Amino acid sequence: MASTQGMVADNQDQQTPPQPSNRKVVENSTIPDTTLGAASNRAALRRRLPDERHSLTHHFSIGGQEGYVTVGLYEDGFPGEMFIRMAKEGSTVSGLMDSFATAISLALQYGVPLQVLCDKFSHTRFEPSGWSGNPKIGYARSLMDYLFRWLELRFLKGEQGILFELRPMPEPKNAPSTLIQALGDVVALGDAPACNICGSLMVRNGSCYRCLECGSTSGCS
Repeated sequence: MASTQGMVADNQDQQTPPQPSNRKVVENSTIPDTTLGAASNRAALRRRLPDERHSLTHHFSIGGQEGYVTVGLYEDGFPGEMFIRMAKEGSTVSGLMDSFATAISLALQYGVPLQVLCDKFSHTRFEPSGWSGNPKIGYARSLMDYLFRWLELRFLKGEQGILFELRPMPEPKNAPSTLIQALGDVVALGDAPACNICGSLMVRNGSCYRCLECGSTSGCS
């Protein structure tokens, strides 16, 4: 009798459905990952340089490796691209530096701060290394070390100054006011001698010649 009751109890335990627990199980497939979707749909913005731009070219020589770095600038004077041209064209170093400059240019145009790049690549150590000849940099541990320390000095530490200043052209002294007067001045020169004081051509003044620059004469009063 006892064995029969035990079998019935076992059958009831097997047929009893599992009771729901208080914990809420959430499957990953039922909840969309909105954060990942928003990040994947967000397009990276590239700030291209204008078709006509200012640029700055700098010569360097590290450990026998000589080359030029050209930095293209935005309208605000900050770098937006970089070209590295090594003296030994076709070498492995030349190809690597050219590809590296392209990667840095894209990083700058996609908004990576120049300070981040300088902090990352400054003081990296590999050959070639040596004295740079630049008193503000001194010994360069590598080409990358020199280039990014130079970029930091030039554009981040207030030493860039005014890179491109439009200076007004100086007006010539005693400029003729009209075309007729200018032609008359040319005719008046004739075979005029040069001033023995300042070297400018003298103009006829009566029977003598007078210098319009310093005011000296050829002997007549």
